[in-house]
Amino acid sequence: MILLEVENVVKQFAGHLALDSVSLTVPENTIYGLLGPNGAGKTTLIRIINCITAPDSGEVRLNGKRMTAADVQHIGYLPEERGLYKKMKVGDQALYLAQLKGMTKHDALKALKYWFEKFEIQEWWYKKVEELSKGMAQKVQFITTILHNPRLLIFDEPFSGFDPVNTDLIKREILNLRDKGATIIFSTHNMETVEDLCENISLVNLSKIVLQGNVAEIRKAHATRTYLIRSSGPITGEDFELLSQVRKNGIIESKIMKKEVDDENNLLLSSIIKQTEIYTFEELLPSMNDIFIKTVGR
Repeated sequence: MILLEVENVVKQFAGHLALDSVSLTVPENTIYGLLGPNGAGKTTLIRIINCITAPDSGEVRLNGKRMTAADVQHIGYLPEERGLYKKMKVGDQALYLAQLKGMTKHDALKALKYWFEKFEIQEWWYKKVEELSKGMAQKVQFITTILHNPRLLIFDEPFSGFDPVNTDLIKREILNLRDKGATIIFSTHNMETVEDLCENISLVNLSKIVLQGNVAEIRKAHATRTYLIRSSGPITGEDFELLSQVRKNGIIESKIMKKEVDDENNLLLSSIIKQTEIYTFEELLPSMNDIFIKTVGR
């Protein structure tokens, strides 16, 4: 099932084309990566999905129906630029934001108690936001984003300001939200995180979608026919190029490149097995970071 559809969306600001016929579909109950360099158009698209601004042409549909302002109640949005009121107490602000999303005071207090205890931040309730570190404020805003159990969550650089421990905590919570039925759009510059979390991606560059699809399939499509083989002895062969060969702790690590695209791995292995004992045989797929740089050209 498709939850969100963006079809041929165009947006222009004062002579600058921010989005040029952008289309994408986000399946239900998945984590979808929205990627691209600064200024590519990601934030403009996110603002259109949130009905903060409207497209010049094209359409955004939620669950098959054209989106309206009323649908924003079903969205949780964590923007890259945080929006908490610095002079307001944390608890009062979290309660206020929850009620803006349609929660009753009773339900909001109950949910906030759960999340504040889960994140072990109960003592922050009476603190002003300006007293919190960037990472602390980020935790509070994460809670207010997910509190009303929205069907669609949009996280724009959600790990900004977090140390590795809290980054891992929020990663686990994002995966838990997906497992409980949420659909998530995830915008980030961290390609390692994309590989960890995202199932599908769209890469935006210069206002256009330049790469789109399943992460595993994209990495496979950009494969360079390069393999790492760990064996008991050195290897040679006419059907591959030996890129490097080193001995580590008594094991030979050989990096090779197949000469022919269509050569079967089984045939390659069978020729190598005759020479030595094979411990591991691994295809070295390019990282999403490598693909990102190659695709956007910078």
